[in-house]
Amino acid sequence: MEIRFTLNGRSVTAEVEKRQTLLSLIRDHFHLTGTKYGCGTGDCGACKVLLDGQAVTSCNLPSYRVDGRSVVTIEGINGEDGSLHPVPQAFLDAGAVQCGFCTPGMVIQSIDLLGRNPDPHEEEIREALKHNICRCTGYVKIVQAVQNAAELMKGKDGLHG
Repeated sequence: MEIRFTLNGRSVTAEVEKRQTLLSLIRDHFHLTGTKYGCGTGDCGACKVLLDGQAVTSCNLPSYRVDGRSVVTIEGINGEDGSLHPVPQAFLDAGAVQCGFCTPGMVIQSIDLLGRNPDPHEEEIREALKHNICRCTGYVKIVQAVQNAAELMKGKDGLHG
């Protein structure tokens, strides 16, 4: 079946199979590899993307369900001028990355959180990130990065900063 949707701000079409996941479509058809395959069950958060502005796991979402919708991957969050979005900038500044595998999903989930709650408390950040697994850090720097990003984003639009 053919689907049409917006991917990182541009209209695209793709021929998909009913059982093909959005993650597979993003990585294999559009060659956007920032979105990671982790568990395949939607439990680790490595495959998060924004679907109509909300963070969703793409590893278990049938690709046909994005027909007519908007998908933003980690590659699509920067400004049109190439400037780094405030959330990944805050992650870099706080040293909230180690191996980096979970980082795209953490960043996407953090953008979703800050879009809904521009000034979250530590407990709210931890709650929002509870389905994003990181095996390298103790989450302290990640939480700090989200708090720093909230400060950076004050007065800016939520997606492109």
